[in-house]
Amino acid sequence: MPVAKTPTIQIDTLWVERWQPELIGTLLFVLRAHQGRAQVLLIHKKTGHGQGRVNGPGGKLDAGESLTACAKREVLEEVGLQVANPVCRAELRFVELDGAQWLGYAYTADQFSGQLIETPEAKPFWCDIEKIPFADMWPDDQLWLPAILQQHVRQSFGQSFCKSLSKPLRQLDEQASGDKPLPLVGDFLFENERLLEHRIYPDKIFSVALDTVLDNT
Repeated sequence: MPVAKTPTIQIDTLWVERWQPELIGTLLFVLRAHQGRAQVLLIHKKTGHGQGRVNGPGGKLDAGESLTACAKREVLEEVGLQVANPVCRAELRFVELDGAQWLGYAYTADQFSGQLIETPEAKPFWCDIEKIPFADMWPDDQLWLPAILQQHVRQSFGQSFCKSLSKPLRQLDEQASGDKPLPLVGDFLFENERLLEHRIYPDKIFSVALDTVLDNT
């Protein structure tokens, strides 16, 4: 299916005013409570953007689908699971000095069915959230992923599953202590896959509505 053309979105980032993304993509982190521990489903990415890295299942938005539909489709295609009721928890703006400009949305979910499988795109594995291999992931992941996973774990599995967050993320986690997800928005400045600067905002709203359907016209 054709990749959706990015609508005219202009975002004021820390480094570029009226920044315009060229591509929109999603990530979906599936969680489970297993033997008293919270675990997240990660993949070894075998093809495409991020090949060779560890990440969550995800990919580009197709024409004619919403962000949430994209997140669910990518999990089904990459690891064989059908996910229900995913929650979008983060908007990630990747300002690249030498490459494509990406706007990403990160989801979490714990309702799923199906048989976990390896595909030509991804090799999946369950990982305790305290043992996530950040050294093998994109350099920005450690700056925002713990916060959205902790938020989901506390809201869905209970406080007893939560561990202490690092100090920079504690404010985000404390503000999200209720049942309603607190949007996390981050700006990340990259050059040749190297993270140069970043800023995480606990008080911004998403730039795109999650139910927006993008076409290819």
